[in-house]
Formats: sequence, C-alpha cells, structure tokens
Amino acid sequence: MIFEQFFEPDSSTYTYLLGCEDSRQAVLIDPVAVDVVRYIDALAGHGLTLIYTLETHVHADHVTAADALRQRLGSKSVVHRDAGALCGDLLVTEGTRLQVGALEIEVRYTPGHTNGCVSYLVGDRIFTGDALLINGCGRTDFQQGDAGQLYDSIHHKIFTLPDATLVYPGHDYHGRTVSTVGHEKQSNARLGGHITRAAFIELMANLKLAYPKQIDVALPANQACGKQADRIKQSS
Repeated sequence: MIFEQFFEPDSSTYTYLLGCEDSRQAVLIDPVAVDVVRYIDALAGHGLTLIYTLETHVHADHVTAADALRQRLGSKSVVHRDAGALCGDLLVTEGTRLQVGALEIEVRYTPGHTNGCVSYLVGDRIFTGDALLINGCGRTDFQQGDAGQLYDSIHHKIFTLPDATLVYPGHDYHGRTVSTVGHEKQSNARLGGHITRAAFIELMANLKLAYPKQIDVALPANQACGKQADRIKQSS
C-alpha cells in the first residue's frame, strides 16, 4: 500500500493518502480545502488516480476539499448517511466495505463526537477521525455529541481490535503522528485503564471547552461537501 500522511497546521488536521500499488487507485481521508494543490501534486507524484474522498464526519474546524477534488479529479465523496451531508456521492453505514484496487476499507460507525462519525479500518490500521485521538478523544458538547455513545463506540468498535492495530487520528496538537490500540486502551488520558462509562460521561461534561472558532464557517460548508469553500476563501 502507498501511504502518506499530511498535516494542515491551522486546524491541526491530519489527512491520509492510501493507494493501491497494482491498480494505482487511491483515496484521501479527511482532505482539507486549503491543501487541494498539495494533494493533487502528491497523487501525480505517486502516479495515482483519486477514486474517493472519505470523511470521518462533518468537521467543525476546517472546510473539506471533497467538492474541489470531485470537480477537478472526478472523485466521489463518501460520508455516513447520518452525518448531515446529503451532498455525498456515497452515503455509507456500519459494515460498508469499499474496494479500491487491492485495498479493502471497512466502515465502522463510531458516533459520539457527532452523530455521523465513522472510522475506517484498512488492514493493520484504523483511521479514527475525532472519535479517538492520541491520548484523548473528540469533544461531545455540540453536533449531537453524546459522551456515553462515544464511550461505547470506542470500546466496541476500536478497542476490540488487536492491540498492535495502528491508530491514525484526525488531529494532534503535540506533533504525534500514530499510536496503537493497545497503547490507547492502557494509557489514554480520558479512556485508558479501567475508567467506567459513568466516570467518562462526568469527565466530558466538565471540560468547559471554548466555542470552536471555525464552526460557523466550517459546518455549513461541510454540509455542502465544501461547495462554498471558494466563496468563503474569497470573503475571508
């Protein structure tokens, strides 16, 4: 598998390029609108054709590149059917499997940060979006967030994987790029060890987090798969 990890510093967002070496088909997970040219250059450099853009959820901190890449490269946007983005070309649900050349991508429904969150399992690695972060997790106080649901999602859909499974999150704010299921089960500051569901719900209810600074721009744009990105960029 061809694999490349990108970092967008303004929102501390990770985007992932996965490509099949035989078919030369590829996907991008959580692409960011401001990095469209960067992705196109990377695809060309690897000799890859973009088939899908995969969203882990409707983001509140950046505008997706889904529509821009769809317009320029003919790729299809993939999003969970409950994410509130009916503009997606393919609305997936729990257990959906996408075949991209020799790559099989399994959709795991992991709501709680939002009600439309998914994680993507590909071989020995899982891409967890904002559900499970390295030594943390996504907030649960907006976009139909639910701490109890997030606890269940992580324990049933991620922590049940082999300990050696690589965890690639949607964000990191400390320069970390990858973890493992075993490490997060043991050491995650919010979910590790033997924290109970009730204790996790109480913890999340008392975080007192600031209002996301990009949410008023990002949410409406992402509910349209990024179609408003050019207008937003021009007006900013």
